[in-house]
Amino acid sequence: MARKKAQPETAEISTVTHDGRGIARIEGKTVFVAGALSGETVRFLRRKRRRNYDEAELLEVLEPSSERVTPRCVAFGVCGGCTLQHQSQGRQRDIKSDALREALQRIGGVTPEVWLEPVFDGGEEGGWHYRRRARLAVKDVPAKDRVLVGFRERHVPYVTDMHRCEVLARPVDSLLDPLSELVAKLSIRARLPQIEVAIGDEQARLVFRVLEEPTAADRQHFEAFAAAHGVTVAMQPGGLDTVYDLYPVEPPPLFYTLPEYDIELQFEATDFVQVNADINRRMVQHALTLLAPEPGDRVLDLFCGIGNFSLPLARLAGEVLGIEGEQRQVARATANARRNGLDNVNFLAADLDAIDGKEPWLKKQWQRLLLDPARSGALAVVQRIDKIKPQRIVYVSCHPATLARDAAELCARGYRLSAAGIIDMFPHTSHVESIAVFDKIKK
Repeated sequence: MARKKAQPETAEISTVTHDGRGIARIEGKTVFVAGALSGETVRFLRRKRRRNYDEAELLEVLEPSSERVTPRCVAFGVCGGCTLQHQSQGRQRDIKSDALREALQRIGGVTPEVWLEPVFDGGEEGGWHYRRRARLAVKDVPAKDRVLVGFRERHVPYVTDMHRCEVLARPVDSLLDPLSELVAKLSIRARLPQIEVAIGDEQARLVFRVLEEPTAADRQHFEAFAAAHGVTVAMQPGGLDTVYDLYPVEPPPLFYTLPEYDIELQFEATDFVQVNADINRRMVQHALTLLAPEPGDRVLDLFCGIGNFSLPLARLAGEVLGIEGEQRQVARATANARRNGLDNVNFLAADLDAIDGKEPWLKKQWQRLLLDPARSGALAVVQRIDKIKPQRIVYVSCHPATLARDAAELCARGYRLSAAGIIDMFPHTSHVESIAVFDKIKK
């Protein structure tokens, strides 16, 4: 028997999750309505049915909340890139702070002694045009007679029909239509699924994932686009090691600066860098202030990437060792140290999720430890914290649940959670970046 086609329903929203979904309870079942606010009466359509809950699309707000604001982006609600534009940025930070507080208490069973003020950009354009790294999906859609370039839709895996993006950094924020027109001219328009965006302080680079090599005519189109819009263009026919520059053949390097520490970091378009340049500068300064290294201290920076924390730390401490899992990142960090004239910082590659306690670097004495892991956290490291024995740890996290798990481990191993707070790295999204300080308990 075929399932009945879903029909619009009406309900009152009782509360809201940290990722911007309103919660309605209908006949004993929870329904998550994306984009609905607490206290609102809404019309919605159930999109996905689960055993214990359903997920729904917001169709209409019948009785709006006083907290609702008008989203700046016309694609909001369809595009999956942003989930919180319908709330003020202050309210967004409250939601993220609540998510961090709840995770620390529920998962970790811990509460910081001090709650830190949120790190955010309070300027007039703060929270907009910040995203310097992105992956844009590309799809040739004959039914629309155009090539779609943008983020995936929220409820279905289609490319959003959008014309600009209010969170992408300039100049790419306004290049979605020109990119659509470019791809439409190519012989390989159906063989180009995505575009990697990387924007430095002075340059923007677009890496086109191509499943077929462009023809000579295609190359001319790419070159003309790059010249017209002041960007550089690269091709990626396979893995990361296949990326090559198309125009110009030798482009100027991508870089960003940390002016408070007189540091310049070069990076490749496919490297990991923090997505928000302004908040990254604030975060680095905040983290180093909290870590408070002395001139003679030895500092360990784990999950160090291209040296985002390691290099400014080297301006303050006696010795710094940065460890990262990807050899490409280690090579970039080493080159960045040399370029900045730093001889008291070294880097090595190691799988920090698989350490066994016998690593030589664990046997040295470190006064300070900085952690900046991926979403999976730093469990293997914190379970061997007795080998490192730092007096203070600053932990930068991109996932409250794994931070809470690791916080419980550290507190069980002789540390106290001195402070914690959020960093609004991704405004208008539900992503929660946070920072925590752990101090060794004196016996």
